[in-house]
Amino acid sequence: MRSTLTPDLCVVGGGAGGLAVAAGAVQLGASVVLVERGAMGGECLNTGCVPSKSLLAAARMADLWRKAPAFGLDYPQPRVDWNAVADSVERVVGALAPNDSAARFRALGATVVAATGRFVGPQTLRAGDAEIRPRRFVIASGSQPAIPPIAGLAQVPYLTNETIFANRTPVDHLLVIGGGPVGIELAQAHRRLGARVTVFDQGPILPRDDPEMVALLAERLAAEGIALRPRIAIAAVSQEKDRLAVRLVDGERIAGSHLLVAAGRRPNLDELGLGAAGVAADHRGIFVDTRLRTSNRRIYAVGDVANGPQFTHAALYHAGIVIRNALFRLPAKADYRAFPWVTYTDPELAQVGLGEAAARARFGGSVRVLRWPFAENDRAHTERDTIGLVKIVALKSGRILGATVLAPGAGELILPWALAIAQRLKIGALANLVMPYPTRSEAGKRAAGSFFTPLLFSPRTRWMVRLLRHLG
Repeated sequence: MRSTLTPDLCVVGGGAGGLAVAAGAVQLGASVVLVERGAMGGECLNTGCVPSKSLLAAARMADLWRKAPAFGLDYPQPRVDWNAVADSVERVVGALAPNDSAARFRALGATVVAATGRFVGPQTLRAGDAEIRPRRFVIASGSQPAIPPIAGLAQVPYLTNETIFANRTPVDHLLVIGGGPVGIELAQAHRRLGARVTVFDQGPILPRDDPEMVALLAERLAAEGIALRPRIAIAAVSQEKDRLAVRLVDGERIAGSHLLVAAGRRPNLDELGLGAAGVAADHRGIFVDTRLRTSNRRIYAVGDVANGPQFTHAALYHAGIVIRNALFRLPAKADYRAFPWVTYTDPELAQVGLGEAAARARFGGSVRVLRWPFAENDRAHTERDTIGLVKIVALKSGRILGATVLAPGAGELILPWALAIAQRLKIGALANLVMPYPTRSEAGKRAAGSFFTPLLFSPRTRWMVRLLRHLG
């Protein structure tokens, strides 16, 4: 017989967003049913952020080893054991898995249902033998790799982020379809682990980021030996004996040992039965308002499925908004004005707020752009790595609109700028902040200080200094 559950909250999806909602709600005293048909932890833990950054860390170690002579050290070239690398990534995932496990959430007090959830009405979800009728629903079903309609792709073996971390065979030449963050990060990781790499994209690489900074990053990637092929169309892919081949529309053919498809993501909607629930959606995801409510006001959506930024930290941000709305009935709203994102290449590329082009489109001639290169930063010189730049977009009034950082650790260096934008601070707040020496954070302070350079060293200022000198 089918059991009926009537909790305060039913969360559909055990990825980052769903787990954050469930953990927060149950610890606040709400009754929670969590429905997850697959691995707890979702894409982030199992096939996304955690394994990809673990692989990047292994690749960075190999790269540092090769650069040892610049520091007066002499090592033999690293030998990459692909099987051992995969084992090391697997261990990291395994170490974190208990935090997201069904056992932990049951211990917190949640009811975990390991089944596919499907709406059968505006207030009812069926999952396995359970019929769930909560006060509120939260859809956190996540996303999956989007597979482009390329001729021959369905007939060849290809990898996605869901399968590449389990690869234990040596990669001779990785062909990457997609120049977004996933494609570029995994391209650099595999290149540093000894593979040849070619990246194809029908548009520019990293199209959401500042083109000036992307161009600098592309120079570094090319210098490492990654072949970047942006703005190019693929006619077909095929398998020829033990090789995979990509044929471009101009007839050029590039062969490799492995093929990675990293052409974006699509929301997991197909099995939810959204029509029965009265929830409006399209191929981009579920439509939500600023409070993350769907067209059915008893149902919220968070994370990749919510037709917004597809990042783990977006899902975690959404979770807090939903808890305030669903449990406390507070009108909390999503505000992406100070939302940061990072591409975890080396150097990292981090951005928050408006880029230069968007700022000029909105504010025209009122925009000022400030830059400070790491070539003029002492810490960067001590580390023998001076590539990169801090770029700040502000109004002439000093209001900070956006920031982009290309540097090792840019994901950490962007945080003061995110705080400044969120708190509506002006550029002087960063220019007057005391930074420890020597750190890369000084480059941000110097960029901020350059806002005042035209005024500080102007003829008028020099006239004032002379006047005050005469006055004793």
